[in-house]
Amino acid sequence: MSLKRIIRGIFGKLTSCSMWAETSVADSLLFGFSALLVPAAITIMTFVAALAWPAHYKEFSSAASIPFLALEEPKTGIGFDPAAARYQLRNMDVGNVYEMQTHLSEQPFWLLFSPAAGMAASSSILAFPSRHALRIACWDADTLIPLGEAGQIGTTGMLVRAKADFALALSTDKTSRLICNAQFSGPARITVQQWPLNGFIKSQGAFDRDSGLLDGGLAILTIFITLTALINREWIHVLFAAWMVANLRIAALSAGFDTLWFGQEIPLDWIFPLRRMAMASYCALTIILFSRLFATELKQVGCSRLLTWVRWSIFPLLICALIMPYRYFLPVFWALSVFSVGSIIFAIARILMVTQSTVAIWYALSIATTVAANFNEVIAASIGIGALIGIFNSVTAALISSLMAALAIAEQIRQDRIAKRKAEAELRKTYDAMPIGLFTLDRDGSFLRINPSLQAMVGGPATPNVIWADIFGMESWQKLARALELETTCEMEISLTDGEHKRSFLVRATSANDQIEGSLQDITQRTLATEQLQFLAEHDPLTRMLNRRGLEAMFNRLSGRTLALAYIDLDRFKLINDLHGHGTGDAVLKQICKQINAMLQPGMQHLGRVGGDEFVIIFDSNDIAACETQCHDIIGHIFNQLFHADEKAFLVNASIGLIEVAPATRLSDAISTADRACRSGKATGANSVVVYRKNAAEFAERAEELRIMQQIEQNEFPKDLLLYAQPFMSLSEPYQSLNFEFLLRMKDSETSDIISAFKMIKIAEISGRIALIDRWVFLTALEWLENHHNQLGNTRVANVNLSGGSMNDARFVEDVFAMLADHPNAARKLCIEITESVALNDIEHSRRFVERANKFGTRLALDDFGAGYTSFSYLRQLSADAIKIDGQFVIGAISHPANMAIVSAISDLSRNLGMQSIAEWVEDLDTLKALVSIGIDHVQGFVICRPLPLDQLLTMSSAADFIQDPDVAAYVRSLQTADSWDMQDFNLKGLH
Repeated sequence: MSLKRIIRGIFGKLTSCSMWAETSVADSLLFGFSALLVPAAITIMTFVAALAWPAHYKEFSSAASIPFLALEEPKTGIGFDPAAARYQLRNMDVGNVYEMQTHLSEQPFWLLFSPAAGMAASSSILAFPSRHALRIACWDADTLIPLGEAGQIGTTGMLVRAKADFALALSTDKTSRLICNAQFSGPARITVQQWPLNGFIKSQGAFDRDSGLLDGGLAILTIFITLTALINREWIHVLFAAWMVANLRIAALSAGFDTLWFGQEIPLDWIFPLRRMAMASYCALTIILFSRLFATELKQVGCSRLLTWVRWSIFPLLICALIMPYRYFLPVFWALSVFSVGSIIFAIARILMVTQSTVAIWYALSIATTVAANFNEVIAASIGIGALIGIFNSVTAALISSLMAALAIAEQIRQDRIAKRKAEAELRKTYDAMPIGLFTLDRDGSFLRINPSLQAMVGGPATPNVIWADIFGMESWQKLARALELETTCEMEISLTDGEHKRSFLVRATSANDQIEGSLQDITQRTLATEQLQFLAEHDPLTRMLNRRGLEAMFNRLSGRTLALAYIDLDRFKLINDLHGHGTGDAVLKQICKQINAMLQPGMQHLGRVGGDEFVIIFDSNDIAACETQCHDIIGHIFNQLFHADEKAFLVNASIGLIEVAPATRLSDAISTADRACRSGKATGANSVVVYRKNAAEFAERAEELRIMQQIEQNEFPKDLLLYAQPFMSLSEPYQSLNFEFLLRMKDSETSDIISAFKMIKIAEISGRIALIDRWVFLTALEWLENHHNQLGNTRVANVNLSGGSMNDARFVEDVFAMLADHPNAARKLCIEITESVALNDIEHSRRFVERANKFGTRLALDDFGAGYTSFSYLRQLSADAIKIDGQFVIGAISHPANMAIVSAISDLSRNLGMQSIAEWVEDLDTLKALVSIGIDHVQGFVICRPLPLDQLLTMSSAADFIQDPDVAAYVRSLQTADSWDMQDFNLKGLH
């Protein structure tokens, strides 16, 4: 096929492509000429020139290798002078050589040789081609006349710098033999060459041409890559450009022109430090570039840790390059290079096996080419085969690796362009298919672009002729514009009224490049759901009235002024649920709430549900009389009528507690006080209203309760707790025993008054701190008994009361026995009082408790006996030591014969069961006499002694000593009888 037909076919395909469909024929022809014919012609011409045309820098004559004798100066002793060196060389028993390896020696070498006889001396050049030469000096071997010297300090005489070497220009034919002294650093190979003058000039030109091409080509490529990286912000390419510069220096080292830096001569004393740094930098850049280029792939193939060790090897290499001489640096460089290159080759092989990336292939070939060329030179220098260097060296490797790197970059750009086009297509597809509206506006609010979803949302196309305000209103546009002036991004909600329907949208917008990019999401359903959730968060789902949280929010909004609060409690409403079902009860509740709410003033009075059949009304008013009247109206109009549900009629009664609420009062405190007022109304009868005004005593009681509760809850153990004692007297031996009961008290932190145990325990049980208080009481009582054991010789029992809540706490019970074990003396004097109702609640638990306590010598008394659901049968199962008769029977025993009969029966029962009887609340002498007459064993009350601090207890030796009334004291002294029971009987049955 002729070239004309090929070109014609190419043009035919070009003109038939769709990409030229909108261009003229002339444009197509010009583009084909420029893009195809010219590059093809340049390529063909380059190949023809390389194969057929003569080279301008062809060397018509080559250098002749001159044989020489060589002698290395010894490392010890004084060096040779030319005469001594000539003598040593003449007497050597070895022959001439054409080359010699220095084996990294930096000792001076002496060379003795003769120029070629067939070449005119005046038109020839002697060259010493070694880039590792540090210094060279030559003399006439016959006359020892100096011919010149060259080194780091410069050149003298006939020795000059030529290419990367030193050369000696012979000026006469008289010189028959020469002796030279040369010093090298690195893996030098010593040779002597004699060039014809014209051949040497050609060789110098080729050297300059090659160095210029290499410098210029790689420099232009490096600049191009750097500029491309800076423009595209691809910093990895900047790193690659630095690698190419290092690649250039390695190639220059191989070619022998690393003494130049872009055409400028490097000072001789800089050359070897720069060589070390160039080699180390090239190795470091190769490792870093590879690690960055294939960071993702290295993780995929599991080589990240290996490359981490390789990267750490860079630091010792750089340090060695700074401080080591060249001859010592090279072995370190070779060793670390073997490790690094081996690791990189392994990682490349893994990457290619797993990813098969084209970019990875080109990069791998580029790096492998350069590394292979360097190792080729190392091996060639080591084994002395110079031909290997000529075949494949760092110059050719630099060109090949740079070309492959350029191909890799081109492939990467191509793949990025393909990926970008694909991403743009996907983005366009996603943009059109996105269920969220997307838009672009100009600064005036006109639509530039929208997607189909936005068109569907706004009910029609939004074209450049339509502005934001036309659809969503000017107020919405002003709000959006102001938000974007303050921040580059904003998020806001807007609404759009469509007839009777209101739609809500969420707008997210960003200001960039004088445009506004944003999205519009229909959140109507979400808004409705949020509003519903917010409503349910503060409203009761059944009655639709405020719940406790809603009441709290409303109460806080109205705080700061005097309010009124009513607490409504339906009477026996639970019966409706139990008898007719919760569905019926719910229906009745909704009717009640609806009617109560209809009687309230909107915005001023707020109804809420706080329990199953309990409601609260917050009155935004300080007119308590008007609020009371309204509560009576609610009782009269609502709770005196029938409510119908499921064809049934129900009459519901209620009680209302109404209170004035002072500013800064907590809602929970107000509800608690109003609940107390409501319960007070329940006691008076159905459909009642009880009002507590601000100065009512109930508020003071509630404030005191809150203060006590705060005092109890402040610390791990409530502070200001005190233990008092009240003696109880044996009626048989009143002056022989000092028995008593520990009583709990607390000092008010504000008034310093002593707070009674009843009020404090009640509050502690409500707050859940009763077990903590009981633990303190029990431990303090035991410690006091233990510490005063020797002073309490007449004390046989000391009673301490435990509450029902603590007795049901398994952890507290275990703590009790642990404390008893720690205080053995006190445990044998202690008598634990348990309320009768608590003992009956779980008789088996009580029995086990008594048995464990008995093992420590501790006694048990049943407190408040007769006040609960007394069952005599349990007394047979519970091995108690004493029975304390409830004071309600004792205090009215004389005036109420029935009470006396009960007390007498309990006394007889306890005596028959082998238990002691203790009557509490004994207030006067007549009651004391009556109790003696029925055989009570012990009495406790004000007739003997009021509760007193523990220290005062130690001032007397018996309970009778505390009696202040002389009549009572005289009567007690008369009670000493021979047939009275012995206090020793008040002992543990299991310890006899």
